[in-house]
Amino acid sequence: MDEDKLEGTPLIAPSTTEHKIYESVVEACKSVYDPEIPVNIYDLGLIYTIIINDENEVDVKMSLTAPGCPVAGEMPGWVEEAIELLPGVKSVKVDLIWEPQWGMDMMSDEARLELGFM
Repeated sequence: MDEDKLEGTPLIAPSTTEHKIYESVVEACKSVYDPEIPVNIYDLGLIYTIIINDENEVDVKMSLTAPGCPVAGEMPGWVEEAIELLPGVKSVKVDLIWEPQWGMDMMSDEARLELGFM
């Protein structure tokens, strides 16, 4: 773990869930699927943080199930395209991050059920 992180600092920054377009952004993320897994990337837990500022500029931090994912170069663009279609969105920036590493514990209960882990 990074020595510069303060104890108690969350590994994943909180999203701006109170913003008026947050739920629409989440739904847009849910429209994107990993081609190898029949579950949307939001329920898979690949969307770590959604930050929306007062100008409706959206900043997404996401990961992949593995660094060697065959669609690693394409998936952030799919997320960006899904979000930028939303009314009121001024701009979208999607960054791939690898810390913390994605794990199956990040999946929603719906994703676990769909994939037979429950």
